[in-house]
Amino acid sequence: MRDGYQIIKQCHCTEIRKSLNRIERSGLADMLENCTFDNFVISEDWQRPIKQSAVNFISDNFGKWFFIGGQVGAGKTHLCTAIVGELLKQGRSARYMLWRDEVVQLKACVTDDIQYAKLINPLKSVDVLYIDDLFKTPQVWDEKKQAYIHKSPTSGDLNVAFEIFNARYNNKKLVTIISCEHDIDALLAIDEAVGSRIYQRTKDYCNIIGRDKGRNYRMRY
Repeated sequence: MRDGYQIIKQCHCTEIRKSLNRIERSGLADMLENCTFDNFVISEDWQRPIKQSAVNFISDNFGKWFFIGGQVGAGKTHLCTAIVGELLKQGRSARYMLWRDEVVQLKACVTDDIQYAKLINPLKSVDVLYIDDLFKTPQVWDEKKQAYIHKSPTSGDLNVAFEIFNARYNNKKLVTIISCEHDIDALLAIDEAVGSRIYQRTKDYCNIIGRDKGRNYRMRY
């Protein structure tokens, strides 16, 4: 009761439940259970500092972002998901963005202001945002190289990326976690405005896994 009126207020766990619902819809629910720090097995020396970096980020993330880039199949998504899981336990609201899927949806409705805002605003403002496979693009056949190569991100991709990263860059309270096949130099070459923001925020937590097919755990089975 307040001033003679019966009122209703949200319980403290509402945001956690909302986050878990979003994670469920995103397809990350099963991964949260399996991709924990305890389940990340260190079998080679190069894995140790990267895992430690992820663990340290849990308690040292004000004004900082976490970045892990490089070799496919080397545990990037596992560690990023483990970070999200720990931050959810702290009561923080989180959202998972699989870049290649969601950027297509955003570009498809860019001329519809209401729908576009409905999709992009949560990505710009959620407490914790995990972007998986940033700038991942489809492969196309290159006649000159006689090989499959990834298409370059379009101007539409870059516009969406800048809008999201710039909004989060301007609010130090927001945590951003990024996994990517590119390193920072490649991101700067793709778009300096986006790359430089990522570079500045991830200076303390920028992890690059060198290209080595032997580090792709998916190829071991």
